[in-house]
This record gives sequence, C-alpha cells and structure tokens, in this order.
Amino acid sequence: MSELNTRVLFFQHEDNWQDIKNATMNTIGKTKGAYPDSAWKRKLIMAEHSPIRKMKFAWRWVDLPYWVSVHFVRHKFGIEHFVKTQRTDRTGTDRTELPQGAPVSHECEADGQAMINISRKRLCNCASPETRAAWQLVKDEVAKVEPELASCMVRECVYRGFCPEMFGCGFADTEQFKKEREAYIKGE
Repeated sequence: MSELNTRVLFFQHEDNWQDIKNATMNTIGKTKGAYPDSAWKRKLIMAEHSPIRKMKFAWRWVDLPYWVSVHFVRHKFGIEHFVKTQRTDRTGTDRTELPQGAPVSHECEADGQAMINISRKRLCNCASPETRAAWQLVKDEVAKVEPELASCMVRECVYRGFCPEMFGCGFADTEQFKKEREAYIKGE
C-alpha cells in the first residue's frame, strides 16, 4: 500500500439529538421526548429509523488521491460531494497529463444513514487500503462527537453477519470477525 498523506482538514457536526428525538416521537404520534441518553441513541441508530437522517456531518479531505475520491463519489444517497476541479481551463494544468493519484480536496456533507452505508463498503477489506484509511479518518472524527453512530459504522460482513461479496477476503471466517460482530451487536 502506498502511504496515504490524506488528512481531514475540517470536520463539522452539530448536536441536534433533541430534534432527532422529537421527529422520532412524532412518528409514534407524540409531540416531544426528553433529550435521549446513549442507550436510546444507539437503539435508534441500530434500527436505522428515518430520523437518523437529521444527523448531519461535514468534512473535507485534503490531498486525497483522485482515484480514491472517485470511490467516494460512487455514494449518492444522503451525501453531497464537492471535489476540486481538474479542468484545464480552471487550473492551467492539462488535466490529461495529471496522474490518477494526483491529490484533490474532496468536501462532503452527509447524514447519519449515509455514514452507516458508506462504512459498509469502504471499511470492507475488499476496498483499497487507501480508501479504507481515508474513511477511517472520518470515522475517527465521528467517534469523537457521536460514539453511538461510530459504533454502528462497520464493514459489510460485521453489519450483516456474513460476507456477501462475490470474491470475499475470508475475514468473516476469522476470530477477529466474531469479536467485531459481537462488539457491534453489544454496542461496544
């Protein structure tokens, strides 16, 4: 694996759990609930009920290899991408001369559901190591502000309990998989 020089330049998230709780209560015919505790938050996130889409995050990767950026722009539900242009008329550099590894800045806005969905594919061992490392940077930032969500941002096999890949890596047959799956279910 080539060394990844990517970093997260900024990360933004606002605590809006009262809004999320109120939306959840509305779905069951109530108007408002008390600010949720950690156990309630994790239950809602694990259930993936629609109010988790009110949870918003924004970040910018800098020096992300262009080909890794392309992996992330494949995700389109609950996320917006703003990638630095490589257009010749804007940069003064002939884009046909730029290698696929040319660094770009890639800014995103995403909701809680998107964070779970992206993790399933981009933390998988079948993703490139560089892509996994770039997504792990974001997950690490999420863990600082929303540890309940971060505990649900897991690779596909851990999420499903088995590997659905056509050409899996074999991780789902390991003891480490069993530990990660158990921690995911327990919320550790």
